[in-house]
Amino acid sequence: MHRSFRLRCPRMLVGTLALLPGLTGLAAEPSSAPAPEVLFRDVRVFDGKSGGLSGPTAVLVRGNTIAAVGAGAIPANPAATVIDGRGRTLMPGLIDAHVHMMMADTPMGVLMSADRNYVALNAGRGATATLMRGFTSVRDVGGPSYGLKRAIDQGVLPGPRIWPSGATISQTSGHGDFRSPNHDIPAGPNRDLHFSERLGFTTVADGRPQVLQAVREQLMKGASHIKLMAGGGVSSDYDPLDVTQYTEDEMRAAVEAAAAWNTYVTVHAYT
Repeated sequence: MHRSFRLRCPRMLVGTLALLPGLTGLAAEPSSAPAPEVLFRDVRVFDGKSGGLSGPTAVLVRGNTIAAVGAGAIPANPAATVIDGRGRTLMPGLIDAHVHMMMADTPMGVLMSADRNYVALNAGRGATATLMRGFTSVRDVGGPSYGLKRAIDQGVLPGPRIWPSGATISQTSGHGDFRSPNHDIPAGPNRDLHFSERLGFTTVADGRPQVLQAVREQLMKGASHIKLMAGGGVSSDYDPLDVTQYTEDEMRAAVEAAAAWNTYVTVHAYT
């Protein structure tokens, strides 16, 4: 079995390296400085399209882009980092389309009570572990991962590319409503936000105007897409698993606001 190097890329063989220091972020190299080069020699490439591995091949990566792939000698900058693959497999990075980076490495009970700095640091550790498992791009479908994304993009810590949705948007008593029925209900028109809302894990919104506002607020924060709770779930206490959540009009409101921003809505729905 071949051991693998992995490329950090959203498309097959187009991307940046996951395993090299300094090449884990998305920030573009300064135009005044030459982009760093990495030359892989004697690797067998799995491109995700063909049914097998290539023959012995060289791959040149310049900055965030694969510049050349070929069986012959590839000219590289004298200062390039050269890695002798010795016949190992070089493959594109994997993509996970459904993650919760701020929640995946911290149990729900701890999330409900821990200091936010602890949660953030634990999420950073989890992001690095995700990258080293070969997942170089992820779609985060719920949680306050904007800061984590920024830290990774700026090279503060190694991690995958993140496309964040920000806070999930839930109806009252929906999959994203973590309020206590004994202490937070009934809610007045000027209710205080639950701490899960203040920290950006979820937003409770009922009716077209509130849903429009909730979607637009996440887009304002930098959401690449929107996450709507459309059914029950196992991690929420008050909604049966098989229920339908949100009316069609409320869903349409979310989709209309997202479409106006040239993006889309994804939903949580078991039914």
